[in-house]
Order: sequence, then structure tokens, then C-alpha cells
Amino acid sequence: MIGPSAIARFRSNVNEDKSARYHRLKRRAAGSSVALNAVLLALLLASGGSVRLRDVAIRASGAEADAAGTIFIYVFLLVSIQVLLALPLAIYDGFLLERRYGLSTESRGEFVRDYLKAALVNMVLALAATEIVYASMREWPRAWWLASSSAFACGIALLAGLAPIVLLPLFYRFRPLDRQDLQDRLKTLSQRAGVRVLGVYEWGLGAKTRRANAALVGSGRTRRVLVSDTLLAEYSDDEIEVILAHELGHHAHRDMLTGLVVEAALIASALGLSALAVSLLWRPFALLRPSDVAGLPLVVLVGGALMLCATPVLNLLSRYHERRADRYALALTARPAAFVSAMRRLGTQNLAETNPSRLALWLFHSHPPVEQRISAAREFSRDSV
Repeated sequence: MIGPSAIARFRSNVNEDKSARYHRLKRRAAGSSVALNAVLLALLLASGGSVRLRDVAIRASGAEADAAGTIFIYVFLLVSIQVLLALPLAIYDGFLLERRYGLSTESRGEFVRDYLKAALVNMVLALAATEIVYASMREWPRAWWLASSSAFACGIALLAGLAPIVLLPLFYRFRPLDRQDLQDRLKTLSQRAGVRVLGVYEWGLGAKTRRANAALVGSGRTRRVLVSDTLLAEYSDDEIEVILAHELGHHAHRDMLTGLVVEAALIASALGLSALAVSLLWRPFALLRPSDVAGLPLVVLVGGALMLCATPVLNLLSRYHERRADRYALALTARPAAFVSAMRRLGTQNLAETNPSRLALWLFHSHPPVEQRISAAREFSRDSV
């Protein structure tokens, strides 16, 4: 006779096979996306296509190669090409795979609308970033990378504060949480953690995905708790509380500030390396001057390569922060059973990869595997007795 434990192990193995296949395909899609962009930029540089694109922008703007109008048109054309080339792969990765593995709940039309909205946001950010870089090149030819990275650090901090009220509402519906008992409980938890929040909101995640999530987003006057409708529908208040306590742990330990400092240092390093590459290669690539916007693919390729190489280190730091936030949540709530059940359910519902290879862990995982988090929680519980 097959007992309940054997059935549970069977279901776990089936889910592991499913999640492993899913994440393997997602990694292939992500790698293909990076390779597609890199090949496009490299071809534009090597073939002279970037110079021809700049000439089109110069004729349209009637200005110099590093003028704001020329830069605007060049970036608009370049990003438009990237968006169109990436669309088939984005549909496969973000829609077809999600549907195949039972995670997506949105229609193809809704997905394309979100993709185009995201492309528009990325277009605006790319235009702003490129204008900053080339304005810095004009004003400070030797130190433009330092001026640009300083501006980017300020911009990232500003976006972190504005995201809950400007960016997230473009893609999701939010409304004040109408479960007063839970709202009071989460606010009390935030007060105990010493993190001031201005509201608790239901996050309409279910219109797009079957995943469940909670977050503490924003800073200062925009800080708020988000609890997905998919979480509210199926999880107990104790489970929701420990999930939020984990998010509070990040704020209590100032992980966002640490992340900002690390990201600012990486951006400065990437732009510094790009500045060196531009100073050495602007003539071989037939640029008019180092500040010629036709050199943008070189800046992105060199800087992007450094950021890509830093990914394992960033993932390592992130996993450390996640483990520390787990311990904080356990200490704050004293609900290890709720933590374990929440992690187990989230892992299954979100199709988390429970036992990734060491290589996959280093290259792709910003969170510890679910089973490691559960084992750590049980060990924490034993040590606390």
C-alpha cells in the first residue's frame, strides 16, 4: 500500500522535473536574448551600420553627431530595431513558455500590449541615459564616465522611490487591502520592525499570472506593502505575515541601500572601461570623434560585458541578503511552521527550481533554493528552543 509520504515524494519529484525543464528553457531564452543583442550591436559596429544609422539621424536632425537631437533620433531607431528583433523571442519566453507550464493567465494581446508598454518605458530610459552620457562626453571629455555614473546613481535612487506610483501602475492594478484585520496585522508588524509604511495594497497579479508574491516597495513617502491577490486567495494570514516579515528584513538591514551602492560602483566601473575602449577604438570604427553617438554600441557592449561578468558576485550577495532576511522574518514572527509552509507552497506555485546545479545557482539564482531555505528555517527553530 502506498502511504501519504510516498505520494508526497512522488509529487515533489514530478514538480522538480517540471520546474527543472521550465528553468532550463528559460535560461536558454535568456541566453539567446543576450546573444541576440550582442550580435546586433557587434554587427552594427563592424559593418559600419552604426555610422550609417548616425548619418540618418544627422540628416533628420540637421545637427552634429553628438548633438541632443541626433542622439534622440539615433537611440529611437536603434531601440526600435532591438524591440522588433526581440519580439518573437519575447513571445516565446514571456508568453508561450509561461502558458505551457501553467503560469500565465493573460491573453496574447494583453502580453503584446505589456511588451510594447515595457518597450516604451525602456525607450524613455535609454534616451535619458544616452543623453546624459553624451552630454557628459561634451562637457568632461576625460571624466565623462564618472559624471555619468553619478547621475545614474541618483536616477536609480529616484526610480526606486517613484516605481510604486509611476511605473508599477502601468502594468498592474492596485487597490487598498479591504481585509482590515490583515491590514492592521501587517501594519503592526511593520511598526515592530521599525519600518514606516503608508498603506497596504492588494496587487492584481492574478490577471497576468498564477504566481504569488508580496513586496515592500518604494521609499519615504512612497513606501507601501503589496500583497498579490493570488497570495490573499490561498495563503493563511500567518503565512502572509512571515512573507512580509522577510521583505521587512531587507529594509531593516538596508539591503536596498547596499544594492544601490554596489550597482553604482559597477556602473562606474563599466562606464570607465567603456571610456577606455572608446578612446582606443573610435578611429578604427570610423567615428567622427569619441563623442560620436555611432559609438554607442561599443559603450553598451563593453559595459554590458563587465556587468555580465559581475553577475555571479551579485547573485552571491543577493543570496546572502535573502538568507539574512529569512532569519529576520523567523525572529520577528516566531512562526517557523508558517515560514516552512509558505516557502513550500510558493516554491510549488511559482515553479521554483528546488535543486539547481552549482553552476546554475551561481549564474542565475539571486535567491537560495527553496529546500535550503526550509532547512535553514528548521535549524533556526531548533536553535531557538
